[in-house]
Amino acid sequence: MQPLLTAAQIKEADAYTIAHEPVSSIDLMERASKAFVNLFVSEYPDKQKSVAVYCGTGNNGGDGLAIARILKHEGYSNITVKTARFSEKSTSDFNTNLQRLQDTGIEVVEFTSPEQLSNEPANIIIDALLGNGLNKPLEGAYKRLVEYINSLNKTVVAVDVPTGFYGDQELNPEATVIKADLAVTFQQPKINFLLLDSKAWIKRWLVADIGIDRAFLQNIDSPYQYLQEEDIIKMLKPREAFSNKGTYGHALIVAGQAQTMGAALLCSSACVQAGAGLTTACIPQSGLTALNSYMPEIMAAIREGDNLPDVEWNRFSTMGIGPGLGKDDSTLALLSEIFTNYTSPVVVDADALNMLSMHKELWACLPKGSVLTPHMKEFDRLFGDHTTWWQRLQTAMHKAKELEICIVLKNDYTIIASPEGKLYFNSTSNAAMASGGMGDVLTGIITALLAQRYPALEACLIGVYVHGLAGDQLALSYKLHVVTPEKVAAQVPVTIAGLLNKKAALSIK
Repeated sequence: MQPLLTAAQIKEADAYTIAHEPVSSIDLMERASKAFVNLFVSEYPDKQKSVAVYCGTGNNGGDGLAIARILKHEGYSNITVKTARFSEKSTSDFNTNLQRLQDTGIEVVEFTSPEQLSNEPANIIIDALLGNGLNKPLEGAYKRLVEYINSLNKTVVAVDVPTGFYGDQELNPEATVIKADLAVTFQQPKINFLLLDSKAWIKRWLVADIGIDRAFLQNIDSPYQYLQEEDIIKMLKPREAFSNKGTYGHALIVAGQAQTMGAALLCSSACVQAGAGLTTACIPQSGLTALNSYMPEIMAAIREGDNLPDVEWNRFSTMGIGPGLGKDDSTLALLSEIFTNYTSPVVVDADALNMLSMHKELWACLPKGSVLTPHMKEFDRLFGDHTTWWQRLQTAMHKAKELEICIVLKNDYTIIASPEGKLYFNSTSNAAMASGGMGDVLTGIITALLAQRYPALEACLIGVYVHGLAGDQLALSYKLHVVTPEKVAAQVPVTIAGLLNKKAALSIK
């Protein structure tokens, strides 16, 4: 896992690298500036475009001065630097880079008030005013300057973070923050980049590797973790010789009504495709023909109206409960029956989540180690209203630990909260997957992994990553604008096989 760090921890990692590489702070700044420019050149290759670099007088401003100089060396001929002198303070690295810049012929305009700026002809603005670590809202001259830059409607590229943006605390939607078309951040994404709240100010972000000591980063204790391919490869288990369908568990999918059989079919299909040895769908009689014609590999346990199905619950390895299930009294009776008599972890989604929010008595018998897979609105129904995603992070962390469950909070970077009090951000998926039924497929995948005896947290991490990666592979390979849930379910075994092939090639045990 890649730990995601707070501003204070990033500063600590910088200091460790400077002391132990060893490298001087000005040389580390030069390295960061070159890494920024490499990405800038690939994103904005037209060197005839005019560029204005707005700098503060701290180290973020020092980065900006170095970036301007390196861009000139790379052939960008129309560069200006504008320095905000809102106090007498400046860092030594800023001063060194200002001196270095004087030999380049780049125009440097110093201003002490935003009102001195009346025109900005540049095509692109690079924001190097204030970096990560800001802990209070902008006010005074900086607030007015940011408002001025936002009013220009120019292409803006932020150095590390947009000015006014908090990297690791609650974001105020009314805050004054530079609106960046691109943020080129150093070493790793900031925690708030992975939350929907950042969308108001950051359209895209890229990471520039600046060579911070990786071993030190890995050893920093952080509750926030970034899930990557190497983590999933280590967790995945290849199928062994002499195994059989019983080896990989028997999953029960409790889902669907007459009008919502699609959810049950998608969830059950994904469970089969993700490797459950046996899959049974607990569905209404009216859905049996659809089930048999859609995927004959799936067995059926029939339920009718208020009558509970005649099922021995504990013969199943695990259950996925909720997609298209409905919210009537018969659903309440069914959930009460299952939660009372079944003791292994289950995956709870969709209507089953809504029933948990409506009938608090169900919580008392929810099996420990279970998995909840809410989207934002379902999460708020379960745990109360939240005004920001940062608040949801803290609630998810607390509730997963308190209830001894895993919570999969669906988002662009889906977040898995563990009973150990950690939050894992997924690094796969794309906007083409924004389609009804995608969550049903995810529930089926996680259920299949639980059936195969993966621990609940591993089932969530693998399930979320593979689900997103299957969608990424489809969108990239076929250049699809929309990826359907059915196609994602069918892609899952291909995706898992690819990851296992990499595991074999790397000889990872």
